[in-house]
Amino acid sequence: MTLLVIDPGHGGSDPGATYKSFQEKNFNLAISRMVRDRLVSKYEVDVVLTRDTDKTFSLKQRTDFANTIKANFFLSIHNNASGGSGFETFIFNGTVPNETVQLQTSIHNRIAKDILKKYNILDRGKKRANFHVLRETKMNALLIEVLFVDNEKDLNLLQNPAFIMDISTVIGDATAEALNLPLKTKPIEGTLYKVIAGSFSDRENAEIHLAKLMQNGFGAFISTTVIDKKTFYRVQTGAFSDKKNAEALVEKLTKAGFESFILVEGDAPPAPPPPPVPDKGYKIQGEAVLTAKQMDAYARTINPAAPDVAELYLSYSKKYNIRGDIAFAQALHETNFFRFTGDVKPEQNNFAGIGATGGGARGATFPNASTGVLAHIQHLFAYASKSALPAFDQKVDPRFDLVTRGSATTWQALNGKWAVPGTTYGQLILALYKKMVEFALREVEKERNTLKTTIENLDNI
Repeated sequence: MTLLVIDPGHGGSDPGATYKSFQEKNFNLAISRMVRDRLVSKYEVDVVLTRDTDKTFSLKQRTDFANTIKANFFLSIHNNASGGSGFETFIFNGTVPNETVQLQTSIHNRIAKDILKKYNILDRGKKRANFHVLRETKMNALLIEVLFVDNEKDLNLLQNPAFIMDISTVIGDATAEALNLPLKTKPIEGTLYKVIAGSFSDRENAEIHLAKLMQNGFGAFISTTVIDKKTFYRVQTGAFSDKKNAEALVEKLTKAGFESFILVEGDAPPAPPPPPVPDKGYKIQGEAVLTAKQMDAYARTINPAAPDVAELYLSYSKKYNIRGDIAFAQALHETNFFRFTGDVKPEQNNFAGIGATGGGARGATFPNASTGVLAHIQHLFAYASKSALPAFDQKVDPRFDLVTRGSATTWQALNGKWAVPGTTYGQLILALYKKMVEFALREVEKERNTLKTTIENLDNI
């Protein structure tokens, strides 16, 4: 059987190209794992990775490993940097067999046809270079530079789970086609152990979780299942016929800070899915009890430069029957009292962190504060109600249609939906809101005492 070595570039103490908080080594590992999974699940082939974790592995160790096991093909997967954009492939710039040239041409052209055109990616061409992994390998070898991590357009694609799935699938199929690998003729028999790294009732949060897994070097994809007439979105990171391999992956996920479980299919009974978060608690819809003056005043106790946006929250939330005063508290939580100390910046007018998935992803940008507040209210409306948007407003929330409508009618039910994993997200917002109410009550008492004193002074005249 054909033996392939896939080499995820860099790793461990060598991050490769870096930009903001993103590191090339993580993209390389995620893509490599998914290419391997595509190949072994669809074709008759043996595939091994030079590294399957975030560990340091020298260039010599990589080529010595491939040469020792007498691999038939060596595929090194990288991402580029230093002022450019697009996709390119490399073979050794010295003497190579015609077969090496043909393999590069076949794989490169297939990727160009199926991926570069689809995503409008620049084709930088088929190139040659004196790279160690191309020079010192004793078999046909190809190095792929997928995209540039320091190019904003390319980086957006690298953070897009759909693109990572597409490019990994096509790299796998293109390699199989070039090497004439036969398709598997028999399905996997017996018990299959699937590793699930998250199960969500909201696809948006499944996508956010998927992006975080990929940023940490784990290949994954989203699958759907229906339980008790409800759709759940599972983030699957692997499937094994050997339970020990599944358990090893669960251990790696745990060490990386991700909870996971093994779903057993086949001869053994399936493991039960995690129960959905109960939709109970304090309602998102309803009338506000605080005034804009009280809300803005509380924000300025922490940040004297806080903008006066409370009136916008009350105005828009009244149209959508959303608790605008609690939505304002959520904005305080998301923006750190409008100081924007996280990934989102003030000029984005994104008070709800819409689309900010972590790892430097800044999320959506709105032209002004009014639009930003409306997007926030519409996003809450998407969770709290199944009704259509009011006819008087256009849809400005870019992620409105990603929400499972009516899936969270309470603030506590936003746990694991608005914030991932966010098991206390709604409670934190309500605790902050309680402080707002307590502040307003103290101010009212001060005003009451002033008025009472005034009356007493008038009575004594």
